[in-house]
Amino acid sequence: MAKADRLARLDARRLELEEEYGAALREALRITASGKPGLFGHGGDRASRERAAPIVENLTEIGEAIDRAREQLGMPLFDLHKQFLASRGPVGPQAVGETKQAQAWLNRLAGAVDQAQPAMDAD
Repeated sequence: MAKADRLARLDARRLELEEEYGAALREALRITASGKPGLFGHGGDRASRERAAPIVENLTEIGEAIDRAREQLGMPLFDLHKQFLASRGPVGPQAVGETKQAQAWLNRLAGAVDQAQPAMDAD
């Protein structure tokens, strides 16, 4: 029974961390979408990368904690963090800018939330 309680607490903590990650990512994306690049690290602008570094470090710390919890629970790794990390780094000249990329991420995340919520019957 103690193991089941421990796993239940760990799963509850995992859910809290995933919510925290989502909130932190959405806030970072809103800042980037408003015209402050650096989150995706696409450009060569050192100041932008340095400004975004604490945000990326925070997301990485939370993402790693989620992955540790998921591993202990026998769950797959946290895909949202994996996708975020994969979207960072240098890109080709034809790639969209960070502002548009951030807005696309926000739209995608909003769509995922809408799909996760049950439809309300209209009266």
